[in-house]
Amino acid sequence: MIDVSVLYSGLETPSTPHRYGREITQIDPPEHQKMAIAKSASERRPIVVWNITRTCNLKCVHCYTDSEAKRYPDELSTEQCKAVLDDLADFKVPAVLFSGGEPLSRPDVLELAEYGRSLGLHVVLSTNGTLIDAEKAKRFVELGFAYIGISLDSATPAIHDEFRGKEGAFDKTMRGFHHCVDAGQKVGLRLTLTRQTARDLDQIFDLIEREGINRACFYHLCPAGRGNNLISLTQKETREVVETIFDRTHDLNKRGKRVEILMVDNHCDGPALYLKMLKEGNPRAQQVLDMITWNGGAKNSSGVGISNIDFYGNVHADQFSMYRTFGNVKERKFSEIWQDTSDPIMAGLKDRLPLLKGRCATCRFKNACGGGLRARAESMTGDPWASDPYCYLTDEEITGEPVGVTDDENRTPASVAEPAK
Repeated sequence: MIDVSVLYSGLETPSTPHRYGREITQIDPPEHQKMAIAKSASERRPIVVWNITRTCNLKCVHCYTDSEAKRYPDELSTEQCKAVLDDLADFKVPAVLFSGGEPLSRPDVLELAEYGRSLGLHVVLSTNGTLIDAEKAKRFVELGFAYIGISLDSATPAIHDEFRGKEGAFDKTMRGFHHCVDAGQKVGLRLTLTRQTARDLDQIFDLIEREGINRACFYHLCPAGRGNNLISLTQKETREVVETIFDRTHDLNKRGKRVEILMVDNHCDGPALYLKMLKEGNPRAQQVLDMITWNGGAKNSSGVGISNIDFYGNVHADQFSMYRTFGNVKERKFSEIWQDTSDPIMAGLKDRLPLLKGRCATCRFKNACGGGLRARAESMTGDPWASDPYCYLTDEEITGEPVGVTDDENRTPASVAEPAK
């Protein structure tokens, strides 16, 4: 994850101390939004993405958990979840992100959030927004949610509804946004970049500004669950999309609109931004390279600074790696599972740079990018240490030297293969 607003526009956000190890001096966010200054990226405790339930009231075409509107057996009980929260608080994780399925379809999710807050945990909710009414939005504020992330696939209702598998989803989602904004709850937009959604980016940015949305996260696609069936962007299309996000973010903040724009799950975005700033003669280019190198990109992400607990209590390196489990919180504490490196993949994730292959192994930005998303590399090639097929940097950019002309910019990432067992 890179924070484009911080890197390109010099904005400070409550996450800056955690993400880039820098103290904030220009803002004083509310206590429940503050994150501690990390001494080093590699020593950070993991943010926990917790799929608290698989049940969902929609049927989205890109759902990595393949969720439906039905009850799934064997999910963790309220008391089991509270025991996990006790452990996460003792382990001093920086944040717990309740996800799903649709987390608001779980009756006790706000009870769990309240319990987590009583332990001092930084709590976030990732939702499709359709179940948020005025009362829930007010409750979010009372409980001290750091922010509410709401998924929106398009500023065009018909496109969003098609992605979400339900007519009228757009209107309900927008009502959810409005209720959060009206209640004074920090709210973020979440969008997965695909061929369909990428066409609508300018309209999405217009909507962000018009609706007073505080934050937006743009996720590069990781083929998983029903997302296996989506058509990926080509390298050229991805680069164009990334440039649009960079430019629109800079424009927003230049005009005094304090909007946090983040890009997620394609760690070459950081080097791409550095190269853009270098080309523009931006005096902060070197500072940005230093910041993304401190952060480390993927090398301090999945399996290190990002983790996942699924609806059954299984622990994964991230939410896209559910094909591999390192243990279950019903049997062992999360903190014990996370620090156990007896599994060679977990050990490798915690020190992955020597294991990387192909373009990732020889890239001059390896310490800033960290080799891209391992779940995507493995799901698409069968090799957990292969190059990330979604890297859109040219060979010349990763070597720093002119090379022969390639067809990289127009190729579509490799077809999806079964993940290695």
